[in-house]
Amino acid sequence: MGRRRRRRPDPADAARALPEAIAALSRALPAAPSPETFRRAKFDRPEAAPALWRLLFRVLSPLPADGASASLALEAQARWVKSALRSQGYPRQALVQLPDEGFQGGRELLLALAWLLARGPLPERLLTQSRVRLGDEMPLCECEALASPGLPAPSVEAEGCVDIRHLQWLMGKLRLRWRNLMAGQQEQCALLGQIHAYTRGCHSDRSLGHLSVTETELLRDPEGGRQLLLQLETENARLEAALEWRRRELVFWQWMDTVLDACPPEASLPTFLPRIPKLGAGAAGLLVRELQALQEELRALQEELQEAVEARRAAWQAAVGGHGPEWRAARRALQTAVAQDLAALQRAWEQDEGRSRPHGPCRLVRTEARVPGGPGLWAAGVTEALRAREACLEAVLSQLQSQCRQELARLAGARPGLIWILPPAH
Repeated sequence: MGRRRRRRPDPADAARALPEAIAALSRALPAAPSPETFRRAKFDRPEAAPALWRLLFRVLSPLPADGASASLALEAQARWVKSALRSQGYPRQALVQLPDEGFQGGRELLLALAWLLARGPLPERLLTQSRVRLGDEMPLCECEALASPGLPAPSVEAEGCVDIRHLQWLMGKLRLRWRNLMAGQQEQCALLGQIHAYTRGCHSDRSLGHLSVTETELLRDPEGGRQLLLQLETENARLEAALEWRRRELVFWQWMDTVLDACPPEASLPTFLPRIPKLGAGAAGLLVRELQALQEELRALQEELQEAVEARRAAWQAAVGGHGPEWRAARRALQTAVAQDLAALQRAWEQDEGRSRPHGPCRLVRTEARVPGGPGLWAAGVTEALRAREACLEAVLSQLQSQCRQELARLAGARPGLIWILPPAH
């Protein structure tokens, strides 16, 4: 039998793989540019920069892609992208140095997009944020444990003057916004309850039993079903593009190596490549003596650094010891608070029997008390957990208020001619 010949890769297939991979990535991302824009960005063409600025703005912005965010000027989007990437730890300084008009730096923007893709499943996260929601959902997060109230850490006095009136105004503004948000959520839940009660028994799925707002809207306006169908088809196309992107991802990263090679190295992070010469016998002996001298110098520097560290440690211990019994008492109180928090975490874990707490949006389903429900969360259990957390936070607030009153009393006692009227307790 003749030896089986190994098939050689077709150059035409390799040439088509890269455009197909970039096209799949473009379809998976929201309003992504065409593959030709990626090619122009590799060569740092100015016409590729505006599309990439807008793409990064859509990718990094937590707000939905509505008319308000999309109508921002390109300069504002570029400034926001720079700030967002810097806050996330983007290492290259060349992006920050780009002008804000948004017509330069296509290659740097392409590297920033690749950095975001390498950090995590970016297409999947964007698809989750923009998915079509057919049911009535409510965001729920119980990941934080119901820790017991403990003593806070020792406070550090702020430098400079603090405007108490401005802080009170900010606190009042925050409380007003919080009350408006709570009132809006309560009104929304009341309206959802009316819709669920009115459409009881209309759903084909017996585990749900009622219609959602989107399904009720379809009954009221059947023409809206076409728009919903179009949204679902768009979402399915993006899902298929994300799957195709995962299959062709390696080709994209191989191409990005060539893009990175085309970028000039940054001046702040120079790269030194050591040159290893060919040594003879005499040169080898000279190199050994130089290495011994360098080793002695490094040992001396290490001893000097150790002495400096010991001096700093001694100075810090002397400064800490100067606080006296108050500092030691605060330290013991902090250790006690940590122990209480750990005990509360252990109790919460034992009560839940090791089950993970729910996180993310949950669909609201109205269930009668006499009907056994399926898998999911009961509103009574969530309400009980929220009430327990509210009691915990109220205890912490009461403790902090008591400490503030004691501090105010101490300050009032330090000034004999001052009359201090304490605020009423809530």
